[in-house]
Amino acid sequence: MSKLLKSYDMNGTLLANRVLMAPMTRSRARDTVPDARTALYYRQRAGAGLIVTEGSQISIEGTGYLFTPGIHTPEQIRGWQAVTKGVHEEGGKIFIQIWHVGRISHVSLQENGVAPVSSVDAPAKGYTCFAYDEQGQPGPIPVSTPRALTKDDIARVTEDFVTAAKNSIEAGFDGIEIHGANGYLFEQFINAGCNTRTDEYGGNTMNRLRFVLDAVDAMSEAIGSSRVGIRLAPYGRLHDMHSFDGEENTWLTLAQKLSEKNLAYVHLSDQESLCNIDPTVAAIPKDFVRKFRNVYKGTLVIAGSLTQKTAEELVNSGVADLAGFGRPFISNPDLVERFRNNWPLAPFDPATFYGGGDEGYIDYLPYRESVDNEA
Repeated sequence: MSKLLKSYDMNGTLLANRVLMAPMTRSRARDTVPDARTALYYRQRAGAGLIVTEGSQISIEGTGYLFTPGIHTPEQIRGWQAVTKGVHEEGGKIFIQIWHVGRISHVSLQENGVAPVSSVDAPAKGYTCFAYDEQGQPGPIPVSTPRALTKDDIARVTEDFVTAAKNSIEAGFDGIEIHGANGYLFEQFINAGCNTRTDEYGGNTMNRLRFVLDAVDAMSEAIGSSRVGIRLAPYGRLHDMHSFDGEENTWLTLAQKLSEKNLAYVHLSDQESLCNIDPTVAAIPKDFVRKFRNVYKGTLVIAGSLTQKTAEELVNSGVADLAGFGRPFISNPDLVERFRNNWPLAPFDPATFYGGGDEGYIDYLPYRESVDNEA
């Protein structure tokens, strides 16, 4: 049997295989609360070794997109409880990705119309979020100019992450994945091309890493480090992130510091698949992943345009312990079984990725059912 399809002990959480369903925004939580369709969607995909949910905001302030779920109200916790119950009944494991978008937001999404927050008061030039226009209609809207978080604000946001982590365990999740990628709040501090602060949260490498490392420690203390993972996008350029001097050293220093924390995993997201959509996006340099692997000693997940073949190569070579798949899981709820039996993959439809109803969400059939329907 392929190593990719064998069980794996992820720091005390036993996974049935090494295939991870990567977090994917689906924008179907009309009132920010997961519903019965959400529960069915994840239950259908419980054959993954580990599911990581779509990004879920830790607070109203952390919201950058309409119709995404949260994990900061009792109603949201109850909605997620149905999701985790369904996945666990199918024998699966599930982490929730917790999310603060920082400056990738708009005043119409913020409480009382205040400015979003970030490491600095500079907007992400040329980028939009999904918010309300002047007529109150939802759509892509240029992001608002943020205000820079004060030191007291940073402590408050850290506490919001801790509360979200505790809420996640109450909701029945096996753990959390901190969204530290894609130009959202944590990366707005990590990236020296964005972070021009002159206090202890800006400037040198350790200052720029201070917020995320302190937040990881706080959440680990609250729920246990073996239940905490983090997603990073080294060399990511989404949302007005730029190259900067010492970029490789920044990410390898972060790898070293995270390696000391006994986490569930670190998840590296390669943005190569987005290069054709956004010309500013860059892929992770090919030699960098091996360097990261040499520094980070815990469970390492790699995601980004993988096929079964390339995933098996990563796992067999020891570069990755788990392989993350996103879009293939949308149209192939039984993706692991398709890998196991060498069944063909069903194509996905990008037109149904975000928003809408059941189509493109919970209507994709497992291979056996699709064959029976064609017979």
